[in-house]
Amino acid sequence: MEIKRQVKLSFLAIVILVIIISSINLLVFIQVKANNTIKADIGELISLQENMNGTLKDVKNSENMKELNIVKKLFATYEKQFEQLKKRTENYSSQNILYSFSEYIHQDKIFKKSLKMLIHNEKNIEVAFDKIFVLQQKAIETLKDIKDSYQNENRTRKLIEKKIDAVKDLFLTKKLGKMAYHSKETLFQHKDKKTLDKWLANIDTIQAKYPLKLLVKYRKIAIELGGDIIRLQNIYRKIGKLGKEIEIVLDKNEKVDVKILDQLDMISKKFTTFIYIVMTTLIFLTIALIIIISYKVNKNVGLSVDEINQKVHEGLREIESLNHEIEETQKEVVFTMGAIGESRSKETGNHVKRVAHYSKILALHYGLGEKEADILKQASPMHDIGKVAIADSILNKNGKLNDKERKIMDTHTKLGYDMLKHSSRDLLKAAATVAYEHHEKYDGSGYPRGLSGENIHIYGRITAVADVFDALGSDRCYKKAWDDERIFELFKEQRGKHFDPKLVDIFFKHLDEFLGIRDTFKDV
Repeated sequence: MEIKRQVKLSFLAIVILVIIISSINLLVFIQVKANNTIKADIGELISLQENMNGTLKDVKNSENMKELNIVKKLFATYEKQFEQLKKRTENYSSQNILYSFSEYIHQDKIFKKSLKMLIHNEKNIEVAFDKIFVLQQKAIETLKDIKDSYQNENRTRKLIEKKIDAVKDLFLTKKLGKMAYHSKETLFQHKDKKTLDKWLANIDTIQAKYPLKLLVKYRKIAIELGGDIIRLQNIYRKIGKLGKEIEIVLDKNEKVDVKILDQLDMISKKFTTFIYIVMTTLIFLTIALIIIISYKVNKNVGLSVDEINQKVHEGLREIESLNHEIEETQKEVVFTMGAIGESRSKETGNHVKRVAHYSKILALHYGLGEKEADILKQASPMHDIGKVAIADSILNKNGKLNDKERKIMDTHTKLGYDMLKHSSRDLLKAAATVAYEHHEKYDGSGYPRGLSGENIHIYGRITAVADVFDALGSDRCYKKAWDDERIFELFKEQRGKHFDPKLVDIFFKHLDEFLGIRDTFKDV
């Protein structure tokens, strides 16, 4: 086969590989969008169920019917939202044709089984809520009756005490004391029928010795009040027993929630690993084809000197074109992988574009050459690639992370480095360094290794300034964008602490260039 034909066929193969890589990029974005939507919905289902769990405890703490009815309305709202979201999770493919081409998470058999358990547990919560609501309602109503009856009992007893004290009968006085004693035991200590009977027996003894209409009335009050006390005590026992059953249900729910979140993480990691392997394989296959072409050209010694020169020039032009194509493809793949990492935390692609341009400006003014500054520009979008392995429940949490969540989040630097460190390519080596060191601080208080000063690679120091400047000025799920004055104050304060002082000086000296880039690549 002629060398020219070989080169053409090889070039065609490279074009096909580039088309395949671009198609994979498109499918990746479709897949990421679909999976992020699914994971967000599952996270909201779990959150709604946790809210419903909270209302079970709120029912037990309600002190009046107004509070109890508010809790009931809140539970009904959560229940309605849960049902609506559940229907959506059951019909993804029918809602959007893209889900049909990128079915992944919601088709996993183990995950579907866990989701079914989650929905079943929600039914258990509804049943438990209805039961404890009825019991708490009875308890509140009974307690109200007790308060009213107790005031009546107290007034009537004091009137009886006055009349018996006027008689000055020692026997009646002793019996009156026992009557008061047993009334307190019934109301505040034993709260059982046995003590109530003793209370009534004392009333009857006094009535037999000293007939009094007030005693007849008091006996009726005692029967009603004592009965309410015993009934309330039985309700509290039932609430306590039901509370233990509810705790069992809540423990099961928590285990299922944790299992689902773990499965989401596992499926996401498998997907990310698969895409990384495919993309890397295609890139190296393209490079191998270029090497083969070069080898074939050099081996073609049978041509005349003029033909060799002509063929060499033609081959070099094709190789130069192919090298340019593969470099552009490599840059596109790296930028795409960086954008994938940012998309999981719901940040726009413009964030990585701005960070890339900021990094190049800082590198050039710092004194790095044009080529090295361009490598850093292409590598910096990969600074947060490790976030693809962080759970969405942590990555997109509204509000401040707790200590455990922060510890998990901080691992994204090492995860990103581990993904990229095996490559011998300058671009990917630079990306590995950026991913590993962009959270180190100049004074040594950063992570993951606590490096300080110039022990931190210049790529890491530059990306830290670029990333923080853009992050502070952008809206995130856990904060609003800062205004410029507040950002500039922070940079001045952190000069020599968080940031390399020389880079901070460069930033303020060329501030108009940074603001121009920010305006050019605004988030839509």
